Amino acid sequence: MSSPPDPQHPRSAVPVDQAGQDPADPLQRVGATASSPKQVANLELKARLLMLFMLLLVCGSVLYVLYARGAFETTQRLVLMAEDSEGVVVGMDLTFAGFPIGRVRRIELAEDGKARILVDVGTKDAHWLRTSSVFTLVRGIVGSTNIRAYTGILKDPALPDGAVRTVLQGDASAEIPKVISAAKDLIDNLSALTSSGGSVGTSLTNLQTLTGRLNGPGGALTVLLGSEQEAKKLVATLDRTNALLSKLDGLAAKTDTQVFGEKGVMPETRATVVQLNTLLGEARASLKKVDIVLKDAQAVSSNAKDATADLGALRADVDANLRKIESLVNEINRKWPFARDAEIKLP
Repeated sequence: MSSPPDPQHPRSAVPVDQAGQDPADPLQRVGATASSPKQVANLELKARLLMLFMLLLVCGSVLYVLYARGAFETTQRLVLMAEDSEGVVVGMDLTFAGFPIGRVRRIELAEDGKARILVDVGTKDAHWLRTSSVFTLVRGIVGSTNIRAYTGILKDPALPDGAVRTVLQGDASAEIPKVISAAKDLIDNLSALTSSGGSVGTSLTNLQTLTGRLNGPGGALTVLLGSEQEAKKLVATLDRTNALLSKLDGLAAKTDTQVFGEKGVMPETRATVVQLNTLLGEARASLKKVDIVLKDAQAVSSNAKDATADLGALRADVDANLRKIESLVNEINRKWPFARDAEIKLP
């Protein structure tokens, strides 16, 4: 016979099945559910579906990767000949203007010892490659090697399938030894310049000597003239020049007083000029009077000229009369036989 339930122990009121399990316990219920055959079959089906989904996902990913890598794309073969294939790996892209248009599929060694780089170029991108295209293989100091294509004239014929082209190689790392050698030479030259017997050392020594002379007696004059004695001579010459300039200033002051002073030459010269102007005025008046006299004399001269013309006519008459008298006297002398003198002399 069961005892009445204790109000202080609530679990004592829960019924217990025949197996001795508590129906209200969740852990016991989960264990009971998992042990049922129906639930195990559903779990296996779900696991199979999950595995199938994962397999499809992996296959889809592989197919997408193959598609992205151009496995299903029609391509044409391009063979690039290089001196060596250092830095070139299978799967490397061939770029044109920064865009990948092909991929390295295989690298072979040719019979002449050069590297044959087999590149597959997609048919849809092959029109960028022409017979005049140039291919370069550039190795940078930092980063991977790059294969680039350059096409200058897009109207040239298209590059045929299986074409063989020589690659122009450029290796920046090959210039590193030259740069290091040049840097070493530069460092050696700098060391030679900065050594005690070098040009820079000699210049610094001369500069130190020059600074010492500048700080010494004479200062810049000693540096410019070469010695302290020459600097003293120049200072003495400057002193004498200053004294001579002082004397010249005094002489100029005296000359100014004598020339421009109250009793100087300039006032007297000014008075003389005034008197000379007065005399010139008087001479001008006298010249006006002389001008009048000359005009009168000109009038008298004109009258005398007329009189002289009359005198010329009178003289001509007198000359004619004298010639007549002379002829008459000659005639008398010829006809006068009894005269003591054969000639008659006119008074």
